[in-house]
Amino acid sequence: MLNIYFAGSIRGGREDGQLYAQLISCLQTFGTVLTEHVGDEGLLRQEKSLTEQEIFARDMQWLKSADLVIAEVSTPSLGVGYEIGLAQVLGKEIFCLYRPREDKRLSAMIMGNPTLRVQSYTHPAEAEKLLAGWIGGFLGKPKAERMGGDGG
Repeated sequence: MLNIYFAGSIRGGREDGQLYAQLISCLQTFGTVLTEHVGDEGLLRQEKSLTEQEIFARDMQWLKSADLVIAEVSTPSLGVGYEIGLAQVLGKEIFCLYRPREDKRLSAMIMGNPTLRVQSYTHPAEAEKLLAGWIGGFLGKPKAERMGGDGG
């Protein structure tokens, strides 16, 4: 069973919260989404009971234990950028989904990074199809290769 870390904007803007919930539901067919709360409409209320340090420690533990990282990067977020950078340092496989818009361009640090898989899409169904194809390819790799070549 895969452990999947889903990253999406929280404090940077919650306008995609419903989209995150839909993508998380799709991802749950492939494994455990460690960060399923990202798609929860009541997320900001829930996290008020946690300190900043508790949120950081929890999320870093989830990120370290993830087999792969999926990031929806259409809404700019410092936290998502940080998670992507750390996931890269940890040797995680990273797939970024992006909805192009005239008024918002994706950061060159994401779009130009040759180690990230970045796919644009226009509709959630298209994003789900892209996720299914990418995860299928990930699962088709030998386990040592899926684990970054070092067993974890």
